[in-house]
Amino acid sequence: MALPKQSSLPHSSALHTQQQGMHQHTAAEFSVSYTQYLDSQSRVKGQLPDWAQDLDVLEKFYRMMTLTRLFDKKAIALQRTGQMGTYPSCLGQEAIATGLGYAMQATDVLAPYYRDQATQLIRGVKMEEILLYWGGDERGSEYPSGPSQDLPICVPIATQITHAAGIATAMKIRHEKRVAVTTCGDGATSRGDFYEPLNLAGAWQLPMVILVNNNQWAISVPLEIQTASQTIAQKAIAAGIPGEQVDGNDIIAVYERCHQAIERARSGKGPTLIEAITYRLCDHTTADDATRYRPPEALNQAWKIEPIKRLQTYLHNEGYWNEAKEQALISDCEKKINQAVESYLSTPRQSEQDLFDFLFEETPHAMLEQRQHLLDKVAVQKTATQRPSK
Repeated sequence: MALPKQSSLPHSSALHTQQQGMHQHTAAEFSVSYTQYLDSQSRVKGQLPDWAQDLDVLEKFYRMMTLTRLFDKKAIALQRTGQMGTYPSCLGQEAIATGLGYAMQATDVLAPYYRDQATQLIRGVKMEEILLYWGGDERGSEYPSGPSQDLPICVPIATQITHAAGIATAMKIRHEKRVAVTTCGDGATSRGDFYEPLNLAGAWQLPMVILVNNNQWAISVPLEIQTASQTIAQKAIAAGIPGEQVDGNDIIAVYERCHQAIERARSGKGPTLIEAITYRLCDHTTADDATRYRPPEALNQAWKIEPIKRLQTYLHNEGYWNEAKEQALISDCEKKINQAVESYLSTPRQSEQDLFDFLFEETPHAMLEQRQHLLDKVAVQKTATQRPSK
């Protein structure tokens, strides 16, 4: 794709005269590739990668996407019934996080944003820990038995990309065969927090992969209003790094391109930006009502090409999946989810003093006084509630 020509200089006969006879040529040309293996009708396009011909692997992908969707549905129900805070659904976007999660190695570092539930589950984060986080309990970000090197879920837009660039810089300085992987939505690509670390990653050839979940909506702002770029992938060109598109509803394509990009970075060949194209089938968060701005026709069309049904149809057509397997899978997922919910709801409440104890390495004197004031107040309240009524 050729870059657009520069706009003309201000109209001036003198300037026009000076430009006559000037030789112009194309300084550079760029292209953005698009990868798809399973089309919207679950038909194979071209030749599948060798690994994708192993239906056991595809079943593993399908099971994780199904678990993620059912977990997502339960999380929304918890929020709607007042048992959890605001929650961002990943409905319709499960293939992106699933493909990324399986493409990463355990020693890599994930700097996630808030729709990476499947990636986190694959990397060892527990469902109850994700629920704890969205329930307002920061202990959900600790991951004591999981990927302790991974960063917590990032709600501020695009700041996690700067964190990933810093981590990738450390990896490069230490000559580690590791990769910093970060994710964001399409709206984040309009922020300086996106462009600056992208430029650094290119200039320093950092071991870093940026996966953009282009679900077409930056909250209520559609892609065509949010950016004038023909693609998000082409934003990598200015940073001097490869940028490509992938069908975000095709789990085979997502895994293949993420795997290739991550291993490319691991081998010292620098960063890659991947734009995964999908559609947000849900509200932005449970605090949003997408019916106020999202055309119902577009939503209905998006449901016809969503990723789970696409892979399910392919497995069924291959004679590998049936209704009995489907019901057994749903039953198993619901059992695991219910156990996680029970664990979340039965988690003892955090101590009030945690509000102060984890802000500074050494708590300032003024805050020690505030801390004691809070504890004294809590003690009085507890005594009042425990006092027998007359």
